[in-house]
Amino acid sequence: MFTITNGIILEGQNLTLKKENIVVDDGIITEIGKESCEGKIIDVDGAVICPSFINGHMHIGDSIIKDEGYSLSLAEMVKPPNGVKHKALANAEDEEIVSAMKDTMWEMVKSGTTHFIDYREGGIKGVKLLKEASKEIPINPIILGRDDSFYGLDPDLKKVKIAIRKLLKIADGIAPSGFGEITDDVAQIIVEECNKHDKISSIHVAESESNQLESLDKFNKTEIAKGVESDFTQLVHLTNPKSDDLDLISKSNQNVVVCPRANATLNVGIVPLNRLLDLGVKPLIGTDNVMLNSPSMFRELEFTLKLMSVYYKDYLNPKQLLQMATTNVCNSRLNKVIQKSTISVGSPAEFIVSNSFSINPYLNIINRCESKNILYIINKKVNI
Repeated sequence: MFTITNGIILEGQNLTLKKENIVVDDGIITEIGKESCEGKIIDVDGAVICPSFINGHMHIGDSIIKDEGYSLSLAEMVKPPNGVKHKALANAEDEEIVSAMKDTMWEMVKSGTTHFIDYREGGIKGVKLLKEASKEIPINPIILGRDDSFYGLDPDLKKVKIAIRKLLKIADGIAPSGFGEITDDVAQIIVEECNKHDKISSIHVAESESNQLESLDKFNKTEIAKGVESDFTQLVHLTNPKSDDLDLISKSNQNVVVCPRANATLNVGIVPLNRLLDLGVKPLIGTDNVMLNSPSMFRELEFTLKLMSVYYKDYLNPKQLLQMATTNVCNSRLNKVIQKSTISVGSPAEFIVSNSFSINPYLNIINRCESKNILYIINKKVNI
């Protein structure tokens, strides 16, 4: 048991500011209050206590080729099966992939991330490699698998269903690349099987303008409209919405993940995050491919804060932005699988304690902190 005293706590799902003590016993937050005090005392002298980060979207396998292919197009970089990423993964040794994923996970741990959602290439073998890599690392991977049987104009749907069921025995869900690579029948089977097993179904939508135009040409629907209609649990990117796309999203119960740095690196656009927030959408935020960006949520948050302000000529609410990296997941369809906690009595202790440099605790995390400024990282696998 220990008590962290004199901290500025960002409590609950709304990250409400409180200058109180926090007591942790056997990995559970048992008390929050000005007079609370049990066990070992840790005086943090005004440090900010923030929920640990969840990286809402990653491809950790391409840690083996950091910055390879820079300046190539989206399709050249990541479109299966012939993108730079897919060729590199196909030619890499298992030990090389595992080692690179371990390094990336340790980098995430040191920068305050305790959960990440990964689109795992390589079928069952790919899922097993990530499970092996994460065994002794204090981080919680949420692994969404995929299989080569999903792709093509006329896939064998029996094989698709068998592959999905096998994947769901060891993975947390299924995540094909995009609607340009799978048929509507395959999309339907993925969603149905994931719902049946209480797992996550996720897909990229509207990452590029060309993806949207191709979808409109083939189906007379945008990728976002197809994503909403298909009822995938999670839609990633939404960088290039059309007409009523954002209204559709705001009226659906699907989770949204944005990846501003990846979109910038691939030169595909700027997600209308300000508009999404105005519509009441509560997205997650992710760093996407490790081949493109570092997995630091600090860097993602600061970049997003400033990009949105200059592009839309309107300030982004820093508390709403920080919620995207911490607590928005707690009230979404994803949380029955992910089980991320808030800083509240009775919840598992999952938080970071970082030095304070700012009069604004939210901007302190977003605009000032780096990994070296974290004093403590608390989660289910790490304790004081």
